Amino acid sequence: MTKRSKRVALAILGAAAFTLAGCEEEKVDASAFPDLQSCKDEASLRGQFTVDQCETAFAEAEALHVEAAPRYDSLAVCEEQHGEGACGSEAAATQGGSGSIFMPLLAGYLIGNMLSGRSGMAAAQPLYKTKDGKFTNAARSSTFSTNRGAAKLNTSQFTRPTSTVGKAPMTRATATSRGGFGKSGGGRGGFGG
Repeated sequence: MTKRSKRVALAILGAAAFTLAGCEEEKVDASAFPDLQSCKDEASLRGQFTVDQCETAFAEAEALHVEAAPRYDSLAVCEEQHGEGACGSEAAATQGGSGSIFMPLLAGYLIGNMLSGRSGMAAAQPLYKTKDGKFTNAARSSTFSTNRGAAKLNTSQFTRPTSTVGKAPMTRATATSRGGFGKSGGGRGGFGG
């Protein structure tokens, strides 16, 4: 090989490596909490998130829950996907909605610092129990073994899930064809899962 072709090959290899490194998704500091008070308690001890960020993120998770939680046509189908006692009516969850549509109960939330260590901007996701006792976010992009802990997560874990408001609720057949609510997610989270 000539000197010039070696340099060209090295330049192409270097550019390819740089391109691949540029495609790697950013990771953010994230924590999972079973409830708002747990986040506030943690904020006063460690300071990764402020009490205000906890409150804002919890409100965001609750709003996403109302907008994007999976909806089922019966309590039995909901509990098959999320476990006994882990579901309630849409009417109760949304202070309106239908009493004949059922949703999983909010089982915690994720909060992530979207500014890589700088305080100010946090994002949130609701967490739901799965039938095997684990937890998943509304977008089903990850499954976690617990709803408490801290880890570095990809920013995609905080992508806004698709709205389920006004869409036909899942039946036993549609839930089964999808492999269950918590089954079609692609990743595993860092909270013991």
